[in-house]
This record gives sequence, C-alpha cells and structure tokens, in this order.
Amino acid sequence: MEVDVSQAEKIHDLTAEEVASGIAQGRYLLIDVREPNEVAVEAYPDAVVLPLSTFDPAEIPDPKGKTVVFACRSGKRSVTASLAAQAGGKPYDSHLAGGMLAWKAAGLPSKTGG
Repeated sequence: MEVDVSQAEKIHDLTAEEVASGIAQGRYLLIDVREPNEVAVEAYPDAVVLPLSTFDPAEIPDPKGKTVVFACRSGKRSVTASLAAQAGGKPYDSHLAGGMLAWKAAGLPSKTGG
C-alpha cells in the first residue's frame, strides 16, 4: 500500500485520554491496524481490528455517526491507515497519537486475546 506520508498534516492527533473518553461517550469507533499477533498479546477494549498488512478502506464498518479513529502500537501505522482511508475516499482523518504505548502510559485498560 503506497500512501504519501508527507500528507500527514491532514491527520488529527488525539490523545489516549481523548480517545478513551470519546469511546465511553459513544462518539468514536476505534480501528486497530496492528497485526493479529500483536492484538493477541494486548488489545484495545472495544476496537475493530483491521490489520494494516491487509488494510482495505472498504472493510471499515459503518461508524453510524461516530468519528473513526485509527490506532496502532506507536502512532505510525495509524497515520498510514488514515491516509489510505482518505485515498480510498473515506473522510477519516483521526488517529491515536502514540498508539498503545500512549494508551498504557495514560493508565488506560487493555485486554489480552484481542
């Protein structure tokens, strides 16, 4: 998948706290683009897993009015996924800055077994 990462300024960074709050309020749909082996070790609660290695913007579920937010381990693949979604005609431009590392640093819960 080729995306122009120089377009990263088109991406909105959200903090782990903002994402957790948005999920709790029913405002965000979290899309985890990490690979299955990563998700099996540690997963975001309530995330839809769409690995970047096989990412297809058409597979993003209907967010039903929620804001789609991409997440990964450190925040790099989530930017790539957001740019790929935009290239695929989807208006999704938000990601969890810092990924799972920031999520855990903020003391937010994760689960095992994806």
